[in-house]
Amino acid sequence: MLDGKLFFVGLLQALLLMAVAPFFSGFARVLRAKIHSRKGPSIFQDYRDIFKLIKRQRVVPAQSSWIFCLTPYVMMATILLIAMMTPILTLQSPLRMVGDLIAIVYLFALGRFFFAAAGLDSGSGFAGIGASREMTLAALVEPTIILVLFVMGLLAGSTDIGVISQKVATGEISYYSPTVWLAMAAFSIAAFIETGKLPFDLAEAEQEIQEGPLTEYSGGSLALLKWSLSMKQVVVIALFMAIFFPFGNAAVVNGFSILMSTAVFLLKVAIFYVIAALLENSMARLLLFRAHEVTWAAFGIALLSFVFFLVNV
Repeated sequence: MLDGKLFFVGLLQALLLMAVAPFFSGFARVLRAKIHSRKGPSIFQDYRDIFKLIKRQRVVPAQSSWIFCLTPYVMMATILLIAMMTPILTLQSPLRMVGDLIAIVYLFALGRFFFAAAGLDSGSGFAGIGASREMTLAALVEPTIILVLFVMGLLAGSTDIGVISQKVATGEISYYSPTVWLAMAAFSIAAFIETGKLPFDLAEAEQEIQEGPLTEYSGGSLALLKWSLSMKQVVVIALFMAIFFPFGNAAVVNGFSILMSTAVFLLKVAIFYVIAALLENSMARLLLFRAHEVTWAAFGIALLSFVFFLVNV
């Protein structure tokens, strides 16, 4: 049965993600600017961009189909659903009946598929190249994420992400295990890539191939997509924290515990962005055809974690 309190927490998590995602996107840009000794944009610039785009007219390419029009809503819906499934504020998944790792992986894949398909559907050659790049990077990164989630599910004896969070928080899944450390290292690399950081991506590269699928979007549709992409960054970080650092999440659902877990979650996300900013600003952009050198290393670490699990190390 679906718990009413937990369902309410799930809705709260989705609303929280919508509210803070543009802030953290601006926070990342401000950090980058400060490291480069620049003034940089306002930390609230992303909010201004989204509200400005919502007021503008939407233009749809003549050759596009329903896929192009539907993609912004699919992207937003999938990210919000993942946010409701992930134990961001509690140690339990708010949607326990469906909130497992397999569903989350498929939802991420669904959003990515529509994002790439929309780029091809627009008829723009530049958007098509961006869609090809998106799927190439997905093929390199997603195997690592899937394998790590599989290993953590095996350690917990369940694919319920809430069960994994509880067992990590209570120490049933020990940090002293090399399996956990290797899985954490592999997932952190994958999360770093998925959040659009250098040397793989540049999160605000709207005019580059990375966000080529956005080329033909405008108005409210572009606002929804930019909003969704910033939310995706935070939800990937939230998934990483839920699996490996669930400390601070509420064990009991009440007003005070949810308020405290919200503050802890925002602090953890801010720390992730600070560490990511220090890392990404210490290296240059990596050409896509060399990205596999890093992603295969991450997959190798994840595979080693699985081997350690098999030999019970």
